[in-house]
Amino acid sequence: MLTNLHLSLVNLRHNRAFEFFVIAVIIISALEIGAKTYDLSPAAVSITKYLDIFITVFFLVEISIRFIAEQNKKHFFKSGWNVFDTLVVVISLIPIEQSEMVLLARLIRIFRVLRMISIVPELRTLINSLFIALPRLGYVVLLMFIIFYIYAAIGSALFAEINPVLWGNIAISMLTLFRVMTFEDWTDVQYETMEVYPMSWLFYMTFIFFTAFAFLNMVIGIVVGVMDEEHSRERAEKLKAQNLVEPTMLDLQNQIAALSQQIHDLKETQSPKH
Repeated sequence: MLTNLHLSLVNLRHNRAFEFFVIAVIIISALEIGAKTYDLSPAAVSITKYLDIFITVFFLVEISIRFIAEQNKKHFFKSGWNVFDTLVVVISLIPIEQSEMVLLARLIRIFRVLRMISIVPELRTLINSLFIALPRLGYVVLLMFIIFYIYAAIGSALFAEINPVLWGNIAISMLTLFRVMTFEDWTDVQYETMEVYPMSWLFYMTFIFFTAFAFLNMVIGIVVGVMDEEHSRERAEKLKAQNLVEPTMLDLQNQIAALSQQIHDLKETQSPKH
């Protein structure tokens, strides 16, 4: 009987309708959190209170189903997403609504929206790719900081007397350059310095080229490359789980050659002999 129960929970866990229902509950949870930011009537407050209880109990049941359906229970907590989901559910069960930690309770309920990432595989792949890309992005960020520092030092030396508010020291200059990089009214900054230094537009054009164009494309390229690697790894794991091996180009060529030879042999056997 326990075996049948386990199989039923495994089937329920991988059931698409159940997954969509979990996603719907997470969306309802997000809407309920947003509704609490408005001034609600006593009836609406009562509804959100019972709805919150239902969502908390449902998440407890859902995480229990996932844990019981896991073949190896130790592997369940090796996944960071499972640990995160478990912590959110467990902390949500602590009755701190009427205590001084009511703010913490609200924050925990906000984090329940992040459970959408652990449910949707595509979102998990995206977040995992971002985390894996962070070490590579670190070198790009370091190089960008060097460019910022050099241009901030030049800007502070040249434009401090023009506008000390924007170029008074190197720290303020870096903030001004960030404004330029994000195109937030950067032309006002440029035209102000061009009144004194007409060729100062070169300063801004080269800075924008390095930061907004070159480095941004580097970041996009790194993230896209890591995402391709993650998709390839997941595809290989699925094939491995199905005891399949992804065919190589040489294998496909050999299969095509073998099929061609078989067709040729069939034509030879069917052709009339003279």
